[in-house]
Amino acid sequence: MTPIHIALAVLVAFIWGVNFTFIAWALESFPPLMLTAMRFFFTAVPLVLFLKPPKFNRTLFIYAIGTFVLQYAFVFTAMHLGASAGLTALLLQMQIFITVLLAYVLLGETVSHKQIIGMVVGVLGLGVIALNLGGDMPLVGFVCILIAAIGWSFGNIASKQASKPSNRDTTQQDAGATPVSPAHSKNKTAALSALALVVWGGLIACVILTLSSLIFETDAWQLATFTQASSKSWLSLGFIVYISTLIGFGLWAHLLAQNTASKVMPFALLVPVFGMATSVLLTGEVVTWWKMLAMVLILSGLILANVKIRLGRKVVHG
Repeated sequence: MTPIHIALAVLVAFIWGVNFTFIAWALESFPPLMLTAMRFFFTAVPLVLFLKPPKFNRTLFIYAIGTFVLQYAFVFTAMHLGASAGLTALLLQMQIFITVLLAYVLLGETVSHKQIIGMVVGVLGLGVIALNLGGDMPLVGFVCILIAAIGWSFGNIASKQASKPSNRDTTQQDAGATPVSPAHSKNKTAALSALALVVWGGLIACVILTLSSLIFETDAWQLATFTQASSKSWLSLGFIVYISTLIGFGLWAHLLAQNTASKVMPFALLVPVFGMATSVLLTGEVVTWWKMLAMVLILSGLILANVKIRLGRKVVHG
């Protein structure tokens, strides 16, 4: 990776890490399901008018429901119920271990000894958090984040499956296309396909989440919710949509189009570090010995388990 690409990868990790604090601020004015629905409405509109939709099939819907509906609805709910931004950012990274297991069970991918060791170490970190529930991590928030991680993992597997046809099509086009920079054309196509998957998947999620919010958060759907929302919450929503989702994902897709996944993906390990640090600095979250121990164990496990993960552009944060 070039120095510029390394700097961009660190920047994206920082954006996704600090995003958890902005989520906490947005939740001060909006209930979790409504906030999640608004996030994906503004993510999808107006880009759906300009991006060619991916193939609408079961895989796309599993991706949208797993990555967007389950992940973010339960993350936002956990934080609404009292889970701190720093611990949420850290605990959500358990999705990497779950993804490895799902890839083994559903896709028949091999699991290395290092990945097994990494998962065991990561589970020890999970256990440290479980033994200290309450305060910054209530039990119901802990369960919600684990559900979110499982949903995200299913979304990762679905998006990996969804990418295969487009990759074959792109390869066939490159074989008979103009000899002028075919690799660049393929990379651009891959990045646009990844962005289209997020935008159109977000539109599907928006419909599901809006209906869910109307059912479970009926009282919130009144004009006063929007007119009385603080400027900080509106600005936080803007950060979540345009900085974290669109710019963050756009840069990540660009990096993955220009570099191998094995070089880019390790930078995602910085997300919980930035998430914890910014939560401490901006929200006053207290750092305790068990939080540091949990972070060391989970990050150590992630470093080991991440060695052979090849999900590339399919992973979406924050």
